[in-house]
Amino acid sequence: MKVVITGGGGFLGLRLARALLERGKLTSPEGAERALTGVVLLDAAYPPQLPRDARLQAIVGDISDRATIARVVTPDTAAVFHLAAVVSGAAEADFDLGMRVNLEGTRLLLERLRNCAKPPRVVFASSVAAFGGELPPILDDSTTPFPQTSYGTQKVVGEYLIADYSRKGFIDGRSLRLPTIVVRPGKPNAAASSFASGILREPLNGVTSECPVDAGTGVWLLSPKRVVEAFVHAHDIPASAWGSRRVVNLPGITASVAQMLEALELVAGKTVAQRVVFRREPRVQAIVSTWPARFETPRALSMGFRADADVQTVIRDYIADEGIKIR
Repeated sequence: MKVVITGGGGFLGLRLARALLERGKLTSPEGAERALTGVVLLDAAYPPQLPRDARLQAIVGDISDRATIARVVTPDTAAVFHLAAVVSGAAEADFDLGMRVNLEGTRLLLERLRNCAKPPRVVFASSVAAFGGELPPILDDSTTPFPQTSYGTQKVVGEYLIADYSRKGFIDGRSLRLPTIVVRPGKPNAAASSFASGILREPLNGVTSECPVDAGTGVWLLSPKRVVEAFVHAHDIPASAWGSRRVVNLPGITASVAQMLEALELVAGKTVAQRVVFRREPRVQAIVSTWPARFETPRALSMGFRADADVQTVIRDYIADEGIKIR
């Protein structure tokens, strides 16, 4: 069974690749477990060290380039995890780049998948940035998407494309609206939500972190561990469980910046938590303020998706995974 991961050089793409290689199998549309024969990554760049596995192939290229897509997706491709994207802040700052990668790249990928021997299963990483505008206090599965950013708009269009290509029988698609993923290791990226990891990651590493939003700003959170589990679980669920609704809001945790810092203090101590300083950036605050922070997700829970227990657990898991010695 050949698997493709777009955005495979990124933080989540690599975690997913490692999880799949370790698992060694996925569920086929017929319901049988099939061994992975190859995992192909596509990204514009990769870190110096990739997992060493004969089944792994890393291709450098642009997802909006037709020739690159043709190299990556071959007729025997059975599953695709489409994670590649220009993130929120970058897509807002460079409209043309966001449209080319997030929209045109998705369309080119789906068109190429029509050439596969059998309709592949496609898991699409969407986002709660799909929502915006005047929202109810708590969103649920019936809330209509109304994005207020270019990134969110591009994700919603991607969801509709996934649904329509599935309706036509070209693919077997499923879209996951991801919460903000916390804690991301490494360096900050151009996502408007990057602060949510930074205010936990940097203090734990002994570094001061500047928070660009108000302490009362709420965020809908999910850990890297849970989102990788969600990708694999979404793939393995039979098409009958999705029906015509090919998108789901993933479960998460609602936490304000203040609550995240309280959790950090409980886990790592007051000195660590005090390494966060507030320097408001109106551009980031304006983007993040359009994102919802409270959801009810009965459909996702009934389908077997899971949230983290609490923010303290997320922080402790990050410390353990990264081998951090608190300073």
